[in-house]
Amino acid sequence: MAVRKLRLGDVEIFALQDGFFHVDGGAMFGVVPRTAWEKTAKPDARNRIRLSLNCYLVKTPGCRILVDTGAGETPGPRMARIYGFESPPALVGQIREAGCSAEDIDLVFNTHLHFDHCGGNVHRNERGEFLPAFPKARYVVQRGEWANGLHPVERDRTSYVPKNLPPLKRHACLELVDGDARIAPGVEAVLTPGHTAHHQSLKVVTGAGTFFFLGDAVPTSAHIALSSIMSYDLYPVETYDTKKKILEQAAREDWIVAFSHDVRHGFGRVRKAGGKYEFLPSDG
Repeated sequence: MAVRKLRLGDVEIFALQDGFFHVDGGAMFGVVPRTAWEKTAKPDARNRIRLSLNCYLVKTPGCRILVDTGAGETPGPRMARIYGFESPPALVGQIREAGCSAEDIDLVFNTHLHFDHCGGNVHRNERGEFLPAFPKARYVVQRGEWANGLHPVERDRTSYVPKNLPPLKRHACLELVDGDARIAPGVEAVLTPGHTAHHQSLKVVTGAGTFFFLGDAVPTSAHIALSSIMSYDLYPVETYDTKKKILEQAAREDWIVAFSHDVRHGFGRVRKAGGKYEFLPSDG
């Protein structure tokens, strides 16, 4: 799929994809019945729906920021069978389409450390060693998420790939933050707990508007409804509260939002009508 671009003043934002994978539709929508969610996400014979591995490249005047890195090359054959990955890792090629190379990335921002959001953090060299895939970048992770990634709770253990993490520490490119934090001029990490205890989203504030990457707090445009909460979320009540707070502000302040797994939409806005939130795509 062609790289989509958004400009906000002197900031450029590119919607990238690292391919597609498949997960159980019921798990993606939690208590919402299939008769409701299958209207927007048609399941296959195994009840799986197709999701995109979305990443974003943010170019500010002084910094190039990569938001999430997809599944990369690290999940392994067993996970590949389970999740039905459709294509090989595509992120580096898409970064090139956006006019950058891996060496140009100044900062990698991981919303959290599940395999489908940080698998591209590292790559394997000719000797089989795992190295940071973006050699000049700082990798920004919530401190609590890093701790959970190293020692995940049993329910969430299969979502982490341990070999993705040590190379960042070993090569001294890891930057741990605690809660909301300014990570570059006009760019903020915003704590959005629920999916994991220390999930974070990215906020870019410019004179021409605000961009907010929701990550897995709201994974697709079909999850705008407050009741659409993934069974994968460790803390669903927190997810509900987080969504309500963020979507209320996004609608009120006319933010441009983006999702981690939406197949069709790279950018859009949130509107509130009749007490409910709706998504208005704005892909160019």
